[in-house]
Amino acid sequence: MPRETPSHAPGGEPSRPIRSWVRSSPGTHVWLAVIAITSLCIALSPDGLDHYLLHRNSSNLYELSRHPMQALLGSAFWIENPASLLLYAVLFEVFHAPVERWLGTVKWLVVVATAHIAATLISQKVVLEAIQDHDVPRSMAHVVDIGVSYGLAASVGILTYRLPRPWRWFYLAGAVAFFAVPLVTNHTYTDLGHAISLLIGLAFWPLTRHVPDKPVVHAGASDPH
Repeated sequence: MPRETPSHAPGGEPSRPIRSWVRSSPGTHVWLAVIAITSLCIALSPDGLDHYLLHRNSSNLYELSRHPMQALLGSAFWIENPASLLLYAVLFEVFHAPVERWLGTVKWLVVVATAHIAATLISQKVVLEAIQDHDVPRSMAHVVDIGVSYGLAASVGILTYRLPRPWRWFYLAGAVAFFAVPLVTNHTYTDLGHAISLLIGLAFWPLTRHVPDKPVVHAGASDPH
């Protein structure tokens, strides 16, 4: 009599939906893993070295003028406070992962990379003009400017088109308010970058056309090989 092969290994069932989710959004989780590594470097670095690493990988005016490509790329993989890593992990799962799974890795990467680069360059151009007009001190050219949140704002924007009406409009109103209120009240260059990134995400609406819906990973779903 043939032996019956169990459909799931004992104790392995809970890991399958998690593994499926991670494999369906590889770019998000590779990015998050790199941020976890750089955050660990900051947390374990002696006094002085952590500040050097953050400044060296910032996309501020000073670093952009010396090595622009490294500054733009490097700033996307660091966060200033390692204690906020858990918060970023949640935000990556809530916004980046669904967008990547919906649009595909290439389109998702186009959206977040465009937002990160454009928002950084535009906001730093405004800083340069403010320095030249003597509206802000020249030390603004050396501030820590790491742009992980710019890509997040772009994913928040484009995710609008994933939601059905009328919930789409409530979500959009909340997103606009979340980024517009700090820009109006605080007038910081980071808030400007966030607002620009949100608009860039919204402007990528053409990428969302004719994208087929993909099934949601369920708790009992099998993990394809």
